[in-house]
Amino acid sequence: MTMLGLIRHGTTEWNLEGRMQGQMDTPLAEVGRLQARLLAKRLQAKSWDGILCSDLIRARETAETISLLTGVPLLGTDKRLRERAFGELEGTTLADRVARWGEGWREQDLGMEKDEELLARWNAFLLDTEDAFAGKRLLIVSHGGYIAPVLAHYLGRTIEEHLKNTSLTVMERLETQWHCSLLNCTLHLKELEEGA
Repeated sequence: MTMLGLIRHGTTEWNLEGRMQGQMDTPLAEVGRLQARLLAKRLQAKSWDGILCSDLIRARETAETISLLTGVPLLGTDKRLRERAFGELEGTTLADRVARWGEGWREQDLGMEKDEELLARWNAFLLDTEDAFAGKRLLIVSHGGYIAPVLAHYLGRTIEEHLKNTSLTVMERLETQWHCSLLNCTLHLKELEEGA
C-alpha cells in the first residue's frame, strides 16, 4: 500500500503580508522554520521512507528541516510539485489586485494555471513516483494552491477549508482507489498557537 503525506510548506514573509506567491521563489519566515521543526517532531512518531518536494525554496527548506530532524531521506526535488502559476497575480496583495483590476479580478483571465494543467503535472509526477517507490510511505512537500485541487480531484469535492502552513494530509492507495485518512491537520502547531 502506497501512502502519501502531503505537506504544505511553512509560512513565508509573503504569506504574512498576504502577497500572492505562485511560482515566485520566496524563503520561509522565522515562524515557518519553527512550524517545520514542530512538524518534524510530530513525524518522528511514524516511519516514513522518504521525502520528495517542490523545487521552490520554501518547500525545499521545509523538507530539508524535516529530513534533518527525522532522519527521513530527502529523495529529491521535482518542479512538477511547484505551486500553481498565478500569472499576473504573482507578487500582488489583495489591495494591489483590486487597484489594478477592480473588485471582479477573480473573473478575469490574468494567466492563472488551469486545474487541468495542474492535475496533468500531478498525474505525471504520481505515475513516475509510483513506478519508483511502489508500496512506500512518502512525504510530499508542496504548496496550498497545488495540494487543494489534487485533493478535490480525489475527494470529489472542493476543499473549502484553507490548507494551513505545514498542514499534514494523508492519502493511502487501497487497491485502485486513493483514500484520505487525515486532512489539513496542524495538531503539531498547538503549542505555537497557545503561545501566541
